[in-house]
Amino acid sequence: MNGRLLGGLLGASFLAACTTTGDVSRAETTAAATPPPAASAPVYPSTYRPYPGVLTAIVHATVFDGEGNRIENGTVIFADGKVSAVGGPDTPVPEGATIYDASGKWVTPGIIDVHSHLGDYASPGVQAHSDGNEMTGPTKPEVWAEHSVWPQDPGFTRALANGGVTTLQILPGSGNLVGGRSVTLKNVPARTVQGMKFPGAPYGLKMACGENPKRVYGSRNQMPSTRMGEMAVDRQMWARAVEYKRKWDKYEKSGGEPPARDIAMDTLREVLEGKILIQNHCYRADEMAQMIDMSKEFGYKITAFHHAIEAYKIADLLRENGICSAMWADWWGFKMEAYDAINENIPLVHNAGACAIVHSDDPNGIQRLNQEAAKAMGDGRRIGIDVKPEVAWEWLSYNPAKALGIADKTGSLKPGKMADVVLWNGDPFSVYTRPERVWIDGAMLYDANNPKLRPVTDFELGQPGEGDVK
Repeated sequence: MNGRLLGGLLGASFLAACTTTGDVSRAETTAAATPPPAASAPVYPSTYRPYPGVLTAIVHATVFDGEGNRIENGTVIFADGKVSAVGGPDTPVPEGATIYDASGKWVTPGIIDVHSHLGDYASPGVQAHSDGNEMTGPTKPEVWAEHSVWPQDPGFTRALANGGVTTLQILPGSGNLVGGRSVTLKNVPARTVQGMKFPGAPYGLKMACGENPKRVYGSRNQMPSTRMGEMAVDRQMWARAVEYKRKWDKYEKSGGEPPARDIAMDTLREVLEGKILIQNHCYRADEMAQMIDMSKEFGYKITAFHHAIEAYKIADLLRENGICSAMWADWWGFKMEAYDAINENIPLVHNAGACAIVHSDDPNGIQRLNQEAAKAMGDGRRIGIDVKPEVAWEWLSYNPAKALGIADKTGSLKPGKMADVVLWNGDPFSVYTRPERVWIDGAMLYDANNPKLRPVTDFELGQPGEGDVK
């Protein structure tokens, strides 16, 4: 990893709490035994620490604040890793600030990609790097995507420098009905995945429906081989999870002999408790409706449908249930469940008052999410849905932050939030525009004008005998 950038990385201590009992008998102590730590305890805690930044003021910019507002000739000020002020040209600039004149340029919150496999399917795309899908059984809630993430995947730095991506969710693949836990990362250089893990971000649980799981397991002559088989396997799993939760709830309330620990069920229990967010790969409208019905049957909530090619058909249902849709602008037709797509999907979902998100699912697409949003804006205009650019930026930052449970920390330029900021060298919805500078928690991690601030991984530096490295 780039040693210069890693120089500021700080370690973190993980303290384990302990409890003591009073003067009670051995039998009383056993009966009222203190339960083990809840499954949500940070057994793999984030060690992320922001890189050092300086007091910074960006002036004379067109500002999109991420929550639908636009400021002309605007000023953005950040210090100590947080946004401290956003306003017009009369916003006071503190003494000693490093000032960037952004005349003719734009400032936005950093882009957040809710659907990425960087690190789990690292570049180059060889079998040795294929670590995103544990396809040894149709439900695998026990696996965690972070345990496969390779922090030196060149895709991370490319997403930062070319796409202005400051935060991303790494998901398992979609070959299983339940692929495992996802993890949300800050897009910073680090030696370990824990050094990238977004502090305080809830885990996600990747679920999938449709063609992928039934193709994988049907080809092995096992369930599920049909869509009804998918529902049956899912329902059996959730029924076991509800019973597992009941046993642990009873134990934690009354004590006694603890139930046997099951790390797969631990994950599902946290979903049922609202601590882990469901991120559901699903293309067809009818299947999304089925997933919603199943979530109500077992008492959990779906946070977002991913890909959601037919979200436009049930946009009202998504709005009523508070479910986001992470969508492509125009990627369709590569399998049957992706055929009934329309380019107006994103603006139609937005126009219905539902939560619309632009996502990538691709190491190249993640570098151009701003352009994907621009295409969706244009498609909306052609059918009379004129989404303003400052509003469309919600698809790229604030709505993704909501779907990841971190909108109180990032996703918009508001005082007190993380200073995840991109200075674009032109209109960010233009194909000619690139990030000029990118800050994460107020630290400049990319500067197109400074070769020393163009981070690369060791993997990209080459090996002896492979030619000169500039």
